[in-house]
Amino acid sequence: MSRLLLDHVVVNAVTADGDVEILGETTLELTEQRIALIGPNGSGKSTLARLLNGLVSPSSGRVLVDDLDVAEKGREVRRKVGFVFTDPSAQLVMPTVLEDVSLSLRRFHRSRSDRDAAARAVLATYGLEELADRSVHALSGGQRQLLAIAGVLACEPDVLVADEPTTLLDLANSRMIGDLLMSLPQQVVVCTHDLDLAVRCERALVVSDGRVVFDGPAAEAVAHYRASV
Repeated sequence: MSRLLLDHVVVNAVTADGDVEILGETTLELTEQRIALIGPNGSGKSTLARLLNGLVSPSSGRVLVDDLDVAEKGREVRRKVGFVFTDPSAQLVMPTVLEDVSLSLRRFHRSRSDRDAAARAVLATYGLEELADRSVHALSGGQRQLLAIAGVLACEPDVLVADEPTTLLDLANSRMIGDLLMSLPQQVVVCTHDLDLAVRCERALVVSDGRVVFDGPAAEAVAHYRASV
């Protein structure tokens, strides 16, 4: 597993009234294969998740991925840490399913034919091969999220960070995406309101008011969170 380290990290947002603390001073070492971040809206858990591949920069402190400083080695870190957004429309930028995955593979394959062949193999892996020529806008919510995840995994990251990946999905598709995340060989950090998904992880962090208020086995963390709301 990768070693994800937040070393005395603080995140502030600049507002008209001055700096506002979004995440208080946090030191964490994340090495488990399945880690959940849970807490209420606005608690800072998405900020914590986005620190791990440089989508958010710390105001102070360091974020390290296998000893790579995210602030100094951002490109290298983003090759190691893939990120999945809540809304797949933030990631699906090409007209068709095949083209979208093919775009993810441009670093690995110079020729269009090689990229398309590799993209079809990725789609087959995730049961999307029959949708290759379909518009991404014609997909169901579950298919769109699955495609977004497939596009990230096509680049073979060591770590997958998923920010509320089931929030916009119905129960069946939430279970499908959850089952996929829990089956991956990658280290997975999932920020989620889905406590049934969180409890399947090895470790969970409860975030509240910009602080990690509980850190431990997932079942204990979920029980702590339930008791606090």
